Amino acid sequence: MDKLQAMEVFVQVVDAGSFTRAADQMQLPKATVSTLIRNLEMALSVKLLNRTTRHISVTTDGAAYYERCLAILADVRDAEDALSKTRASPSGRLRVDVATGLGRHLIIPALPQFFKRYPDIQLEIGCSDRPVDLIEEGVDCAVRGGVLADSTLIARRVGSLHFITCAAPSYIALNGRPVHPRDLLQHQCVNYFSAKTGKIFEWDFAMGDERLQLRMPGRVALNDSDAYVAACLAGVGVAQLPISVVCPYLQSGQLELLLEDWQVDPLPLHVVYPQNRHLSAKVRVFVEWIAELFSDHPALQIPECPAMKAEAARKEEEVKAPQVRRKKAAMAT
Repeated sequence: MDKLQAMEVFVQVVDAGSFTRAADQMQLPKATVSTLIRNLEMALSVKLLNRTTRHISVTTDGAAYYERCLAILADVRDAEDALSKTRASPSGRLRVDVATGLGRHLIIPALPQFFKRYPDIQLEIGCSDRPVDLIEEGVDCAVRGGVLADSTLIARRVGSLHFITCAAPSYIALNGRPVHPRDLLQHQCVNYFSAKTGKIFEWDFAMGDERLQLRMPGRVALNDSDAYVAACLAGVGVAQLPISVVCPYLQSGQLELLLEDWQVDPLPLHVVYPQNRHLSAKVRVFVEWIAELFSDHPALQIPECPAMKAEAARKEEEVKAPQVRRKKAAMAT
């Protein structure tokens, strides 16, 4: 029996909670997984897992052995990675999950740079706004926005998404332009709800010392970022959208900026991975690449959208105009 392979299979079975899922994730026959666990138990003269027809659970001895296996396997991979750095670039399959908007607008357009640097890595990227169970679904790491609820994950902060409030010209023509966030309570808004809990997210606004958190009225709520943008473009209602998404639509006139003096709290962005998984070379370089990509990506910086600059310049001219007229009147007398 290959003791190291048996330890890896045991750890995978515990993580997956199933012989079948572990076999699928390791691309091994289920019979091979079962045989390796059985032989491991015989070699150790101890029962590691309790098995029923519905599920498996770890025995007390199995839990202690699991922790030791994690440490041993991590040491082995550390040694392998240390050698691999001197002779080859990271390689192999890497399963990543990213939020739809982040994937479409930021990560996927930059993939040629990643593959130029790491040509031997094969990426499998899942794009959805649905929170995934990394261990259950065999995902190596995920890029997500928002407050992290799962404390079992290791997270690295890699940036922030900045939002603005906007609407389609067709909606504004029919419903008017709000001048204060509370005006939105008399409008139709496009809401967003959690795919996990079903809860509709409130909207926040800040200007100076004033902060507001409001539950907005609306006939539609969505849980997909692309669908959310589409609803706003169609004139369904007012929406709060990432600047990285909105700028092209502002420049083309398909959307108009609203409540530009009011700031929206930025959404923190993290790369997350399970804490009981060794950070392999391919995961490590992907995490570093994402951090580098997001650190200087214009869409994640303080708003620099040309359309927003033009709006700011227009408002500045409106402020200056009365002063200029008063100055000219004074000079004429």
